[in-house]
Amino acid sequence: MTRRALPYRTPSETVIRADGWKLALPAGEISMPEFLEDWDYRMDLRLRRSIHIEAARARAEAGLPSNAALALSVVWTSTGSNLRAPAQHIRIDDTDSGSVQLEFELRGSDLGGTLVLDISLVLAEALLNGRPAAPHRAGSVLWSDRHSMRLQGDSAQFPVSIIDFAKTSFPDGAAWHLQVPENLERATMGSLLLLVNERNVATASAFQNAGNPRQIDSAILSAVRADAVRTMIEHALRDDDFHDEASFPDDTWGATLSGLFSQIFPGRSIKEMRLQFTHSPNIFASELQAPMNLFEVLR
Repeated sequence: MTRRALPYRTPSETVIRADGWKLALPAGEISMPEFLEDWDYRMDLRLRRSIHIEAARARAEAGLPSNAALALSVVWTSTGSNLRAPAQHIRIDDTDSGSVQLEFELRGSDLGGTLVLDISLVLAEALLNGRPAAPHRAGSVLWSDRHSMRLQGDSAQFPVSIIDFAKTSFPDGAAWHLQVPENLERATMGSLLLLVNERNVATASAFQNAGNPRQIDSAILSAVRADAVRTMIEHALRDDDFHDEASFPDDTWGATLSGLFSQIFPGRSIKEMRLQFTHSPNIFASELQAPMNLFEVLR
């Protein structure tokens, strides 16, 4: 459980008892592990958790009226795909106490890296005449909890779709294409997509075998991942609105690119790397390639 110093009263930790997260697998339901082996982007995740709430006591200890509307909110974040979205939102209006069942499914094509699950008990509606020191704004957090699970698959960590390029405007002979948004303010969710050409049998097979890759699959996945990162970084450096002083809202394409840039070029400025990209493209290409550990899995 995460406890923060908030500028309003919150209930004690004992008003909520949360069972562990459960993960539904083909072989049956298991407790959510810290590491999920053999995961790949084709594997959707169904998660469930029971939350036991003494709602009346939570309201009283937070200084809220007995009819204050509460809600449980679940948000998931994927570090591999840099995607974040709400998973479930359940209002608790008239329930004085009892259990709330959380259950939802996440698409594997949206995931990668580490999956982070954040649960919050929040004030669902603003209070106009609240008590002093009591929460009054909608969304005020009364209780929160965070758990994470590392996904062990070797798939390139972008939302992925395998399609027939012959039915698109892309060249039939291309193995993959990274679809990126043009506007830095646009949400990354639903905009960034790695398209794989099913006619390129080697590449399509590599993604299909991502959970248990052969050596050739690992080599292809490593190459695709490196090329996708290169495409994103070069796309960012071509955009004049992407600069060192720029600030982008969470979950936007600009924020995703800023995070990726910091990961690839720690301690380097955007201005410095843009100049190198423009005037010394060959050196830049090697600088960009170095931190991606291309074909490291084959050693």
